[in-house]
Amino acid sequence: WTIIVINFGMLAVLKYLHPLFEGFLIPLGISFYMFISIGYLVDIYFEKYEAEKNPFRFLLFVSFFPQLIQGPINRYDQMKEQLYGRHALEWHRCKRALVLILFGLLKKYAIANLLVHGIANILDAPTEKTPGSAIVFAILLYSAQQYADFSGGMDVVIGIASMFGIELDENFTRPFFATSITDFWHRWHITLGTWMKDYVFYPVTLSGWMKKFGRWAKKVFGKKTGRTLPICLSNLIVFFVVGVWHGAAWKYIVYGMYNGIIIAFSGLMAGNYKNWKKKLNITGKENWYYVFMIIRTFVLVNISWFFDRADTVGQALHMMRLAVTRFAPAELLLIPAGKEGTAFTPYALLILAVGCMILFIVSVLQERGIRIRETLSRCSLPVTVAIYFCLLLSIGFFGSTAAVRGFIYAQF
Repeated sequence: WTIIVINFGMLAVLKYLHPLFEGFLIPLGISFYMFISIGYLVDIYFEKYEAEKNPFRFLLFVSFFPQLIQGPINRYDQMKEQLYGRHALEWHRCKRALVLILFGLLKKYAIANLLVHGIANILDAPTEKTPGSAIVFAILLYSAQQYADFSGGMDVVIGIASMFGIELDENFTRPFFATSITDFWHRWHITLGTWMKDYVFYPVTLSGWMKKFGRWAKKVFGKKTGRTLPICLSNLIVFFVVGVWHGAAWKYIVYGMYNGIIIAFSGLMAGNYKNWKKKLNITGKENWYYVFMIIRTFVLVNISWFFDRADTVGQALHMMRLAVTRFAPAELLLIPAGKEGTAFTPYALLILAVGCMILFIVSVLQERGIRIRETLSRCSLPVTVAIYFCLLLSIGFFGSTAAVRGFIYAQF
């Protein structure tokens, strides 16, 4: 407990009190290697595996350079054999890794960085004259920016590690194909979700005070609801922690609790949902129902981005009001995009549309179990070189027109 308090105390000071120290620099990605270290400590305490006796091996695990800036949050028992084994460069593995690295950079430059100016021009200081259609569009763009920036960064990280023969955990598995908020968080920032599940959710759920709460809930609300309520409360605590981790502001706490409340409410209503589907003769396997669930989840996720992107909770609610009261779609073309201003806006929208379409097609193929990297890695050398050349050319072209910005989650 002493080491945990010291570690999280340092994290709290650096993340939440740094304005008090003028000129004080926050270490990049401090949350990620702090979580890795705490996970290792807790696993050792509960004797999941033996402690590493060699301090240099431990430092290699914590500070393995591809994961240092923005994760993923890996576990020692999954990494030790890979990190400490013998490795050699393999052309086939490098081909697969290069495709992933270049595709990740394409996400970053062709989508994420290209959207920075347009989103900022709409959402940084919205007024009563800001079109609601522009706000809705900007939130959708912010959703694309978040995904392209973070998942693109993960592609680069996982690709670089793979070239060294180290296979890191996936952090994204097509989150916008999720059919519920719970499913979304199983697909988005996966390693953070599993860390929270193992080191916050389970300890809280199995704690003595939570068991007492569960026994009280069963007496008051009945066996079924009483069994569900402790899980709902644990989820609320987890997402409160997730909100605080994002930043020391009420907007982040509301962002976390928004997700936690939806998940908790869905848990309480699970039986009712099942009965309603039965009455409506919905099996859950219908294509239209699957599409409906994806769209519904996508809308709920985008509502949460209002709190994540706004400066305050009040500003988020103000933008929500404008989003449903004032529409002027034609004004979208008057929003400056990229370095060239409004003159570049139509081209930026076209590039964005093409980039999102490519992402969508790739995601659909992956969702159907098609392993694209494996397929591309089996191509002949001339085809492989042509693919690399096209990706590099696209990255250079889009990078010259997009804003200069580092990875968003490197600041965490």
